Amino acid sequence: MAPSETSQTPPPLSTTDAEPAVPTESEPLLGRPGDAIQKPDAPMFLNLVLGTAWLSQVGAVLLLLTTWSAVFLHKLGALISPHPLLQSLGVFLLIQAILILQPTSTPDAKRLGQRIHASLHLLSFLSFVSGITIIETNKHVNHLAHLHSLHAYLGVITGTLLLAQYVFGICIWAVPAVFGGEEKAKSLWKYHRYAGYVLLVLVLATVGAAADTDYSKGVLKIKGWTFGLGIALVVVGVFPRVQLRKLGINTARKEATPINTATQEATRGV
Repeated sequence: MAPSETSQTPPPLSTTDAEPAVPTESEPLLGRPGDAIQKPDAPMFLNLVLGTAWLSQVGAVLLLLTTWSAVFLHKLGALISPHPLLQSLGVFLLIQAILILQPTSTPDAKRLGQRIHASLHLLSFLSFVSGITIIETNKHVNHLAHLHSLHAYLGVITGTLLLAQYVFGICIWAVPAVFGGEEKAKSLWKYHRYAGYVLLVLVLATVGAAADTDYSKGVLKIKGWTFGLGIALVVVGVFPRVQLRKLGINTARKEATPINTATQEATRGV
């Protein structure tokens, strides 16, 4: 006697015809899920070159070496030479702070990444403040005009927003009670990330504008294309690694939901 239809086991679901899995937090802006995510057993320092990050490193090093070599190959000034040295070092550290934290996924990796991220930003902040203090002292002592270039305006705007971003991030991380508790504070991380990427663009724009100042062109003889290439490499290295779910962007396709639901019900019925 043939078994009844109700007692037959449904055929296994095809893995080739099924809808793609719902993207997880590991899906980057460009690429496939997992392309730019730290593996559980991978050392933290590999985050600095994971995926497209190596392009950012090439760009960051190019910006740093271009600036430092230009400064030391020309006559040094006590109240001006340290400014480009310190600002370029601050930019380099800021880029490292972003790259080290971007690919983290597990709670332990995120906690360690946040500590390194904060430490690098602290060093970057101190470098920026030192550089700004020196150039402002130079302008005061030599009675030079303030805010006379696009670089100067961008520097003031970016520096002010960076300070606000630092305070915002520290409050979320260290004193979540300010926002009503840990859970509410965690919901604000995505805004901190959005602001961070916008500020990276502003920082790079400030760097680009620096190449057009009288000091860079007339004294340091910096070629604008070197800064342009370095900035482009940083951008194409950082932004493809952006984790969409960390920004609160749900990339799941709506049409996949009914199929996934029906599949789950059929599986439970076996």
